[in-house]
Amino acid sequence: MKIGVVGIGKMGAAIASRLMGLGHEVAVWNRTAEKTRALAAAGAHAAKTPAELASRCECVLSILTDAKAITTAFDDADGLLTVDVAGKLFIEMSTVRPDTARALAARINAKGAAMIDCPVGGTVGPAKDGKLFGFVGGDAKDVARAQPVLEQLCRRIEHVGPLGAGNSMKLAINLPLLVYWQALGESLTLCRNLGLDGKRLMDIIGDTSGAPAVLKGRGAAMAAAIDGTEPAQTTFDIDSVRKDLRTMIEEAASMGSRLPVAAQALECFDAASQAGLGAKDCAMLPVRWSQLKAD
Repeated sequence: MKIGVVGIGKMGAAIASRLMGLGHEVAVWNRTAEKTRALAAAGAHAAKTPAELASRCECVLSILTDAKAITTAFDDADGLLTVDVAGKLFIEMSTVRPDTARALAARINAKGAAMIDCPVGGTVGPAKDGKLFGFVGGDAKDVARAQPVLEQLCRRIEHVGPLGAGNSMKLAINLPLLVYWQALGESLTLCRNLGLDGKRLMDIIGDTSGAPAVLKGRGAAMAAAIDGTEPAQTTFDIDSVRKDLRTMIEEAASMGSRLPVAAQALECFDAASQAGLGAKDCAMLPVRWSQLKAD
């Protein structure tokens, strides 16, 4: 199948690599062309513009930073929707507000193409292994059409409602995880006087009811960070966490609700970013917090 991947960050690159490994003819585009070079060297076609990519492909996956990046990729002068896309399928995988996904789908439908939203749970490792968790929103016929591709990327696929529902579910899933990083930092504050090394601390915490599933995969990196070694690979940086928390708060406000715990966590992540940690792995947030002294 001819598949395009728009947005070659860590996740986009891993998804493109997975699809190439399964024999698909993959084209890639990224606003910063440098990020497509490794995939091009491995056999992907590096499109010069989103429009070129859309012209080449039957199915286009997009996984972009935010609503602004989506507008750039789809609607700029050389965007995805500036060429004939009638009959094509778009799988939008960015984590954005549901309204953003619905508005994009309307523009895509007006061009005679179909779209589902399918943000995913998981990081680079699961993406390369086809073990993501897909949260899908869209019409049943469009979801069925996307199913063969999604099955090659995801260990589990949940069609949770109409367009935009996938993003609602992804925001809901991410909220307790992102707040947890701050809670973990506060818990480490309470035991820093014990002088335990990071490995032992995380072994104890990880074997209790206070440990979420994320520690199974990130516990070792967290232990190393406590002992002064930053994670070798940034899986989800602090600035990306901030973006998602803001999106959650804005979405709740549009529904007439508040997220006070998420709002407080965002303040702590904002402070970490202002201290120069914005591009650091989110595991560095609890370490920073546990080392802070009260003013």
